[in-house]
Order: sequence, then structure tokens, then C-alpha cells
Amino acid sequence: MLEREKPVFIVGINGSPIKDGNTAYLLNKAMEQVEAMGGLTCLIQAGEIMNQFPVPFCTNCSTPCRGACVVDSPLYEVHQLLREADGIIVGSPVYFGTVSAQLKAFWDKARYMWTGKVLLNKVGGAVAVGASRFGGQEGTLRTIQDIMLIQGITVVNPSYRSDKPGHCGVAAQKPSSDDQGAQAELSVMVKRIYEVSLATRSLR
Repeated sequence: MLEREKPVFIVGINGSPIKDGNTAYLLNKAMEQVEAMGGLTCLIQAGEIMNQFPVPFCTNCSTPCRGACVVDSPLYEVHQLLREADGIIVGSPVYFGTVSAQLKAFWDKARYMWTGKVLLNKVGGAVAVGASRFGGQEGTLRTIQDIMLIQGITVVNPSYRSDKPGHCGVAAQKPSSDDQGAQAELSVMVKRIYEVSLATRSLR
């Protein structure tokens, strides 16, 4: 099969400790949209992965990072999926104005991927869910985007729509199933991630 004929592969990462909560609701909708467009998807539960580590956070055991702590672990298998992905959609609830501890630990143990430029030119987008309309979503989105930018991921958002800004990604209020505005922004962002993933395949 020629490279251009391969389906776009988008990986979702749920940073919430709640497997079927508000963040997962939006990520599942994103995955459904990708599949409807002809792509392949996989949704990762960061909390479930990190709970399997006796020490889930990075201890800076080596510099540069060699990824010794993730070898032969479920997280290493997840990292292989990220290697294969064209795009990555990361979601988190807002905890004290930023991402969940589970999501932060997930990315801290991916330092070796930065060293190897493994995620360079992947395409990414961010989703955040807060308890209130102005509950720290933009700070959470920017943290996710900073992680992506450091990894060399090309970040997109829904901001090219004329009627709503969506400057920093998808900012939702729980229950996310009732937030029609966030769902509309999500649809636009997913479409853009899919389009940019197709357009930049030669860079990966």
C-alpha cells in the first residue's frame, strides 16, 4: 500500500483519572469523527497506564533520558502507538488551573521521545474540561500545547472559524455532554487535525 493510501491514524489521550467522565466524552466524540472521515483511532487512558508504575513520576534517573523506566511496560507500548500516529488529541480536566497529575506524569516519562525527536511533525490538539465556564481551561490547554510544542508536535486549534475564536483549543464546561459550543469547536479542531495530518505526511 502506498503511503498516501494509508488511513490517517489519530491517537487520543485521556488525562482524566475517570475513564468515562467529561474529558473522555469529548475524546470519544473526536475519535468517532475521525473514523467517520475514514481514519483509524486509538484512545489511551493515561491514568490506567500510570497506575501500573510503583513510581509513576519521573525521577530524572538519567540525562539525557534513556527511557529505562518505561522499557517492558505498558507505557512503552503506548509510546509505540504514538510513534505510528499522524495526529494526537490530548484531553485533561482542570486541576488547580492546569493538567491532571496523571497526564503530567504520562508526559514526564516521555522525555526520551523528545531526545529522539520521535514526535516531530505529528499534529496535535488540546481539550480541557472545567467545573465552571471560566475554570482554568485556557491555562490547562496552554500546558498541553507547551508539552506538544516541546515534543515538536505541530499544534492546531479551531480558531480559523469566523463565529467563535477557540484560540487555545477546546475549552469545555462539565457536563461536557451539554456543552454544545465546545462540541462544535471540537468538531472543527478534529477536522483540521485530520486535514493537516494528511497534508504533512511527507514530513514524518
